[in-house]
Amino acid sequence: MLSEQSVPIVRATLPAVGAAIGDIAELFYQKLFEDRPELLRDLFNRGNQANGEQRQALAGSVAAFAGMLLEHPGERPDAMLARIANKHASLGVTSDQYKLVHQHLFAAIADVLGDAVTPEVAAAWDEVYWLMANALIAAEARLYQEAGTAEGDVWRQMEIVERHEETPEVVSFRLRRTDGHPVALFRPGQYVSVRVQLPDGARQIRQYSLSAAPGCPQWRITVKRVRGAGGPEGEVSSWLHEHTKVGDELTVSVPFGDLVLREGDGPLLLVSAGIGSTPMLSVLDHLTAVGSTRPVVVVHADRSPAEHAHRDELRRLVEAHPNAKLHLWYEEAGDPAGEAATGQADVGLLDLPEGLTAYLCGPLPFMRAVRRDLLLRGVSARAIHYEVFGPDLWLGQQEEKAQA
Repeated sequence: MLSEQSVPIVRATLPAVGAAIGDIAELFYQKLFEDRPELLRDLFNRGNQANGEQRQALAGSVAAFAGMLLEHPGERPDAMLARIANKHASLGVTSDQYKLVHQHLFAAIADVLGDAVTPEVAAAWDEVYWLMANALIAAEARLYQEAGTAEGDVWRQMEIVERHEETPEVVSFRLRRTDGHPVALFRPGQYVSVRVQLPDGARQIRQYSLSAAPGCPQWRITVKRVRGAGGPEGEVSSWLHEHTKVGDELTVSVPFGDLVLREGDGPLLLVSAGIGSTPMLSVLDHLTAVGSTRPVVVVHADRSPAEHAHRDELRRLVEAHPNAKLHLWYEEAGDPAGEAATGQADVGLLDLPEGLTAYLCGPLPFMRAVRRDLLLRGVSARAIHYEVFGPDLWLGQQEEKAQA
């Protein structure tokens, strides 16, 4: 928690810092990449830097963390911190990098706020930063320990043993280790990072869910090609679609991610849209493999049946589970099986069991709408978990308030 002397200073300056945090984040990244250009080339997502999403995510997380320290001094926004820590671990972030971030972040704060940053203000916000940074460092250390790897040593060479075109825009890959060792176990719902060297020499990294059950002799990832409409073309997804074949090697991280199946026998709600179905496939595959009889309601939304990757597999997994129900929505009509509704998914129409735990994955507007409807149905905020691929623009603050 914040010290007594810092609380009134942070409370008084949070509106000003919050109003300027976007400018601070933009200047921070400018300073960071001028000092360490290899970080933009080999660590940060260049697409998210170009469209500003990474800056928004940083600004939102800092503001949310500071607000939480003031409103709930005995607590931490653990859900938000867990998502960030897992993403950092999947990138191989190390504790010494937090000192570099501190250097350039506080230089940016001083430049943007000028004389308003007195020594007392700087000391108070320095305390905020290190409370957040040290919590993340500790969480990431635990993640590395659980993965059985040294700090930052997350990369393994994997061979593509199968490539399957799921739809014209989605391809799945089965992977095995090149050293002959078995693939690591993981928890249903986790993801791995894939690092590829692009034609300009940059080594860009993206995360992809493991889309089959743990315990299989190979991992499977499913990659949707990111088209450039309204933003930059997906560098890594395009490269994987265009340049990989069976027998090629990929550099892949050990598994991380906090959208994981919790233990228990209570009812589950799995809600996805588009490529967000991939962690749900892993959960369903696992439940079937272990003979679970937990009640499961599966909801998936997509543009059309033809664009629904792993559609037949999802149906088979639901049919194989003794207590699962599937609800499909497609924006475009024409489901050949006649089992899907047309339009936007609406969980408010469904008969949902009491005491469920919900898992959401898909575009942010979709997940916000689903979460709102679940809260209106009386589902506890603590029972709703979500996954974001890319910067988390949800910001965590409203969710953490609801959970408190």
